[in-house]
Amino acid sequence: MSSLQQAEAPLRQYIQQHALSEIYEALLCGLLVMCPEDPLTFLEEKIKELIANGPGSISWNAFVDESQRPKLKTIAESYLEYLFGSEDGQLLSPELFDKAYTFYINNIQKMCFDAWVNYRFLRKRCRVDFLRKMKRAERHFTSRKLRTILHRWNDWVHFRKRQHTLAAMKIQKAFNEALLKRILKAWLAEAQDSKKTREYFERLERGELEDGSDLSSSPAQEGKDEVSLLPQRAVLRIFSYVDIIDLARCAQVCRSWKIITQTSSLWSSIDFATARHKIQDKIVVNILQKCRPYVIRLNLRSCSSLHWPSFKSISECKNLQDLNVSECEGLNDESMRVISEGCPALLYLNLSYTDITNGTLRMLSRCLPNLQYLSLAHCRKFTDRGLQYLATGGKGCRKLIYLDLSGCTQISVDGFKFVASGCSSLQHLKIDDMVTLTDSCIMVLLEKCQQIVSISLLGSPHLSDAAFKAIFQSRKLSKIRIEGNNRITDASFKLLSKHCPNLSHMYMADCQKITDNSLKAMSSMKYILILNVADCIRISDPGIRNFLEGSSGAKIRELNLTNCIRVSDISLLRISQRCHRLTYLSLRYCENVTDSGIELLGNMDSLISIDISGTSISDQKFCQQAKDVERLDISHCLHVSNQTLKTLAFCCHSITSLNIAGCPKMTDVSIQYLTSVCRYLHILDISGCVHLSDRVLKYVQKSCKQLRVLKMLYCRSITKSAVMKLEARVQKTEYNNADPPLWFGYDRQGNLLNSRLKQEHDLGNDNRDLIQLNERSGTL
Repeated sequence: MSSLQQAEAPLRQYIQQHALSEIYEALLCGLLVMCPEDPLTFLEEKIKELIANGPGSISWNAFVDESQRPKLKTIAESYLEYLFGSEDGQLLSPELFDKAYTFYINNIQKMCFDAWVNYRFLRKRCRVDFLRKMKRAERHFTSRKLRTILHRWNDWVHFRKRQHTLAAMKIQKAFNEALLKRILKAWLAEAQDSKKTREYFERLERGELEDGSDLSSSPAQEGKDEVSLLPQRAVLRIFSYVDIIDLARCAQVCRSWKIITQTSSLWSSIDFATARHKIQDKIVVNILQKCRPYVIRLNLRSCSSLHWPSFKSISECKNLQDLNVSECEGLNDESMRVISEGCPALLYLNLSYTDITNGTLRMLSRCLPNLQYLSLAHCRKFTDRGLQYLATGGKGCRKLIYLDLSGCTQISVDGFKFVASGCSSLQHLKIDDMVTLTDSCIMVLLEKCQQIVSISLLGSPHLSDAAFKAIFQSRKLSKIRIEGNNRITDASFKLLSKHCPNLSHMYMADCQKITDNSLKAMSSMKYILILNVADCIRISDPGIRNFLEGSSGAKIRELNLTNCIRVSDISLLRISQRCHRLTYLSLRYCENVTDSGIELLGNMDSLISIDISGTSISDQKFCQQAKDVERLDISHCLHVSNQTLKTLAFCCHSITSLNIAGCPKMTDVSIQYLTSVCRYLHILDISGCVHLSDRVLKYVQKSCKQLRVLKMLYCRSITKSAVMKLEARVQKTEYNNADPPLWFGYDRQGNLLNSRLKQEHDLGNDNRDLIQLNERSGTL
């Protein structure tokens, strides 16, 4: 039904004036609520009532009984008023009803949602509180449980401690008793041995033993083959120390030894260098053909008689990893080509002192990409182009971690640049005897090689502080060797102490500008184990004191103070007090060191090697206290006599190396003392002992079964025939019967030179230094 609001005004005024909408609404509401049986009659009656009473103010429930009228409050006008009423008198429209209803429903929903959210928050809060209370309860329960366990464990520990204490007391008592028994037995044996030795020496002095009877001689007894009865692992360990010639001889002893010598593990490492003067191509070829599947290491150093057949057989050793062909005169580029192609597993290669050229380096880069150690020392025929091939040609030797270019003076800055660009993983670098080496070479090399761990620069006089400062920038540096450099100063070592905290080996010999300030700067370094300041004549007692009182003083193991002429007994006192781990000490030609200082070193139990040659010491008590010394050098100590060797033989039974060269007061009796007791002597130098005769060689041959090296230079009283008899028993002998040189400080009769020969003596010292330098170069 459409609305009459758009009807004409008179019509709407008529409807409003006669209240037609209210009458119609009241009649309809009465019908709907009362539901009469006869609606027409009901309408007729109500209309009559309305005519009788007048319309007045009639409400919608005027025709509804009181009992059935609702108690609700009227909130809106009737729909009929909406249909018939005017626009001004109408309060609400259907659209407003919908909006009001929607607003009411939304408010109810919001109120319900807020109530639900609050309820959820409350439940969550309650749950969190519950969990927190449960955790607290659990912690409380756990702590109570742990406390109970701890109390019980504590009671048990106290009980066990009491038991352990009682047991330890019983064990300690038994141990003390056993220890006392062993000490008494050892003391008794030592006392008997000392008594026997003393009586033996007294008989020697009285001349009752002219032939030097053996102190502990006993008739030789034949026994069973004890070696073959040992476990195989022990037997192989013993035979691994035998060289190739002796191994061949052992194979001829008996059948069991022959089987042992044929074990493959004994031939995995073959050293032909020990028999280099006897080895020929035929022998090498035969051995390698039999052992080629399991040869891993092969040493052919100084085997100059080998040629193409030997090198061809080397190429058949496919598992070869370590090859040393240093000083092999027959080696050439063609031989190295065959070896490189046949041995791709090579990791270590020594080509020093050979005639290889750029062609060999090119083959190495192509065939040996896994090569890690390479020595080209004193190879003069390759150029910078060869290093370029090595670093970048083919696959390139990019895994090199060790490179030795000592003596390769033909290399320029470009060569080092090639090495740096292709071998940036280098860790160990050796560039000794390079008089052409400059700062530019080092800087170019270290610009890309930043993993350097050790570097050796012996005999590089033109390097300055700039190069060493570049070297010392490497924080991984642990070893450095410098010698014969007069340009390096204390400033470099100040930088070293800041940037190289892991340095453990410091060798800076013959660096004339180094002073005590360098040692003071290094005192803060914590890990120095080896310190060599030989021929650094400006080093004195304050510098040694500063270093030893630093972080490395108690850790140092090797200390070389050779020719440090300003070092005195004060430094030796510091050494004896601080250096409890020192094993090697050199005081060679330290003029201010006296007997008092040397005696202080006798209390150092760790000291096993000491060099006091060229000092002004005399017969002293050092050997009585230093019973663990194994290597002793007292050469050119002009005042040392037989008494020193007598004390040495009586107290230091474990001596293995002894140098008494240039001691003119030594006689045959001193060697008789020594050889009668010191059974482990390996190296003996008696050069310049002019009073020693052939009887010495008899003593040595009879008692020193393990002697390997015997030097007898300038021994006028020893004959050539006696030496030739001994050569078969000793691995290396050096002999001449010339007069001692002037720099020895005495004449052919052993008489000390007077002051009028001082000039010749100084000249002799210079010659001595040259000889030592040549010997060092030969060793390198």
